[in-house]
Amino acid sequence: MSLLELIAAADARGLAASGAACLDRCLPQPAAGTEPDPLRPLWAGCADPRDWPDRLAEARAALDALPDPPETALRIRTLLGEAPADRSVEELRTWAGACSVLALDIHCGHDTVRADATELVGRCRAGDPEGAGPLLSGETARQVRILEMLAEIGDAAPTGAGLRQVMDLSTEGQRVLRAAASRRARVRG
Repeated sequence: MSLLELIAAADARGLAASGAACLDRCLPQPAAGTEPDPLRPLWAGCADPRDWPDRLAEARAALDALPDPPETALRIRTLLGEAPADRSVEELRTWAGACSVLALDIHCGHDTVRADATELVGRCRAGDPEGAGPLLSGETARQVRILEMLAEIGDAAPTGAGLRQVMDLSTEGQRVLRAAASRRARVRG
């Protein structure tokens, strides 16, 4: 299934976790003395829908507290501000889709710059990664895998089932993107 199809079929838990994972992967390396993982509270809200509004507020406050946030963190903060506090499925679907696009756009930006980047991101979401660079195609595959993992968890599973594996996969993606950003900064410098 394509990323678009998986987002369309996901339940509220899958959408919340997918959106949180996309934003989490794109957070830039934290500055010294700042919260190393400002989105950590959001993961707890993914596990238990009753905690979502409070954990969302905590994550928003943590991002708001970042001193001189880079552009990427500002984009993440904007999307976090648009996350539905009531976890309505349709609003979560819209939000998770926007988080997906942001993550793919950021990954595409660290691949070779291309004039057709927006079109390429759209094609990757539709299941056609031809011509995508390694970061963009890797992020597309990661998003697909996360949504597939969450879809495999049955309704009878415990509330937070599968989130540890999603977090681990997301953390690995975060390391890859941060390493690419660091390499790109060294090349420019």
